[in-house]
Amino acid sequence: MSITGKPRRAAVLVLFGGSADGGPGAPPADAEVLLTQRASTMRQHRGQVAFPGGAEDPGDDGPVGTALREAVEETGLDPSGVQPFATLPTLFVPPSKFDVTPVLAWWREPSEVRVVDQGETERVVRVPLSELLDPAHRFMVRGSLGYQSPAFQVDGMLVWGLTGGILAGIIKTAGWERDWDRGDVRDLESSLAAVGMTL
Repeated sequence: MSITGKPRRAAVLVLFGGSADGGPGAPPADAEVLLTQRASTMRQHRGQVAFPGGAEDPGDDGPVGTALREAVEETGLDPSGVQPFATLPTLFVPPSKFDVTPVLAWWREPSEVRVVDQGETERVVRVPLSELLDPAHRFMVRGSLGYQSPAFQVDGMLVWGLTGGILAGIIKTAGWERDWDRGDVRDLESSLAAVGMTL
């Protein structure tokens, strides 16, 4: 928390790539989303899959500025090719005491991305949206304290928590969701271990 005891402000960039010509109720066939995997050496959220993003800096021009700056710092993307089009309601993240604003954007002109700082990020991945929509890759995870989260297992990663919840919400709201087994609830630690990750 900040000195005043209020949650700190942060933003994440939910960046979708692909053509802009999806059919009714379906995203473009080449649609993808940019994800990162945090370094396993980090103190908080180590090894977790996330959208590029982080805490607001004084010079940022609101959530969009924060999300773009952090994405550049983490992935090296060229922000001139990114077209933000909406922000979602702020979400409070208890473990880190952040108020996080998801910024939705279209990658109008994709640029090369990579791991910029290995101390912060282990992987930068452009995940095909079709893999996230595949019911075979979707289930729920439950933590030891009873916390439950939508989860996706893609490209050797487990996407869960805030990131999994944001993705699940966008997919449902956009009308892209396909029937999947919501009764498939798996132990979080076992699911992480299955892809070589830990809490």
